[in-house]
Amino acid sequence: MNWSDSLAPLRNRNFAWYFASRLVNTFGNMMATVALAFAVLDITDSPTALGQVLAAHTIPMVALLLYGGVIADRIPRTLVLQFSNVASAISQGAIAVLVLAGHAEIWMLVCLSIVHGAVSGVGFPAMASALPQLVPRSDLQPANALVSLTRNGMMVIGPTLGALLVVTVGSGWALAVDALTWALAALLLVPVTIPPRESAGEPADTVRELREGWSFFWATPWLWIVVVGFGVLNLIHAGAWTTLGPAIADDTIGRQGWGFVLSAEAAGFLVTTVVLLRVRLERPLLLGMLGVLLMAPPMLILGVSPHLVGLVVAAFAAGAGTEVFGMGWNLAMQENIEDRMLSRAYSYDALGSFVAIPIGQIAFGPLAAVFGYRPVLIASAVAYAAIVALVLCSASVRNLPRAPATPAATVTTTTP
Repeated sequence: MNWSDSLAPLRNRNFAWYFASRLVNTFGNMMATVALAFAVLDITDSPTALGQVLAAHTIPMVALLLYGGVIADRIPRTLVLQFSNVASAISQGAIAVLVLAGHAEIWMLVCLSIVHGAVSGVGFPAMASALPQLVPRSDLQPANALVSLTRNGMMVIGPTLGALLVVTVGSGWALAVDALTWALAALLLVPVTIPPRESAGEPADTVRELREGWSFFWATPWLWIVVVGFGVLNLIHAGAWTTLGPAIADDTIGRQGWGFVLSAEAAGFLVTTVVLLRVRLERPLLLGMLGVLLMAPPMLILGVSPHLVGLVVAAFAAGAGTEVFGMGWNLAMQENIEDRMLSRAYSYDALGSFVAIPIGQIAFGPLAAVFGYRPVLIASAVAYAAIVALVLCSASVRNLPRAPATPAATVTTTTP
């Protein structure tokens, strides 16, 4: 694969606008991740409270994922995304105003996070399944890599910039930028047109469509095995890394240091994405799960000896490995699942993968208070590695190959 092939999706007008929308949205989100964490810690110096705010976003998102999948398989996905982006802009804007005005309380952030999580649950399946309709199958890997490149590039500068804003002008400004990017992302989707999918000729029936999606999910071993594994992996990651991480950083490497760690993780994503623009990824799930294993060392370092240099190096490696999985997973889904089922498959994937995240977000703060940060983080790293090993015991995961690079049947082509 040469550089011309790698950049081919950008010559497609629809994909280019979709790409731009994802770019600006990701930039705001990367700053908001750091800003929201420290906004909560400024109100109450409690990782338990932070876990509650994070869970308030995750729970309604998970609850609405299946419905979002049915919607995205039924009506134009760009319309679903525009609705989700506008509603997210409003909810994030309200959080930013409260923080900037100094009137924010935990219960307010919880309520607004519920709204933001709900619209995210509706929009996620549409976002994940729109890309295969924008490019031919032969361009799926470079298209996914380009989207990852924007995300990972913004992840390099976003957390550091967000942390810089937090320590200079306050977390509210980073949250305000995130709100603006949600609105701009909605506008950038206006020129995107996706050809209508063929109708099965049957009336809409949400329950029937959910059952059909579940039957497909359960009949595809590699799909449900990885999803079940990630249900536990994401619980551990959300509790040990996302919830306990900022609290430990506050007392050790500092807030700016935590921004450097998150940016190093993003740099690992970015470097790997550039490699994947040129290198075809074979055995996507085998290599992806081996990459995910690299998330265990930074958790271990965080618990044993949270020094900045060690965490930066380990986070970089973890980011690289996670990006390999992300690419492998998207290719496995997009190449092996037909379009009419793809949004529902992504919704069941997200439901299974995300459903336990609130448990980690809520439980790890109290667990650390009872048992101590160090034992909880060490146990988390060991459990994380063990789950990856169990998933790799499945031959359907280890042996899943890439599909032949044949053009998709229906793709919007480049316009003048």
